[in-house]
Amino acid sequence: MHCSSASSSPAFFASRKLSRDCSKGRIYLISPKFVKFGGFVGKERIGLPMNCSASSSNQAIEASNEIVQRQIGEDKDAVLIVDHGSRREESNLMLNDFVKMFEARTSYQIVEPAHMELAEPTIKDAFRNCVQRGATRVIVSPFFLFPGRHWHKDIPALVAEACKEHTGVSYVITAPLGLHELLVDVMSDRIKQCVSHVAGVADECDVCAGTGRCRLYP
Repeated sequence: MHCSSASSSPAFFASRKLSRDCSKGRIYLISPKFVKFGGFVGKERIGLPMNCSASSSNQAIEASNEIVQRQIGEDKDAVLIVDHGSRREESNLMLNDFVKMFEARTSYQIVEPAHMELAEPTIKDAFRNCVQRGATRVIVSPFFLFPGRHWHKDIPALVAEACKEHTGVSYVITAPLGLHELLVDVMSDRIKQCVSHVAGVADECDVCAGTGRCRLYP
């Protein structure tokens, strides 16, 4: 088989639905089967014997996640986290720190950083590292806030070029961070930290540390 992109296939994301049948006290998980490099070949209707309650829904969702993970877990996945790249070494090293955090807090065994331009490792180099570490599918996750030109054109072109050298490897390019609700929490936390530092009751955050920029300007 040849290198294949799954970025436009809904199968990779394996969307699933919960169907309640409260009269029978069951929740059904409707889960599309995932097939490698393809679409859905059918749907599983799995009955979960539980009460129709909020906690039951959570249990069903957890079961859903486990089933989906089994369906997409045939290949050894790698995550390639891509930022823009900077001439400032400190900024590039920060991506390395984020990759370590991501790897520590998730179940992915292969996680690599990459810079779109201006710094190394490049996307091509990082993609190769993923394959050398045993990956047969590379999940490219842009460390960008909004879906601009880099997400629409530059990163897909660079990843496609990198993949040409690796027969039997597929890839998917995920959405950027975008309008995710958790980003509100991140921003709120940053604001609280910096305002607390300005008030003299907290240290600088890791981003501001040593820069002297986190201060009250006249």
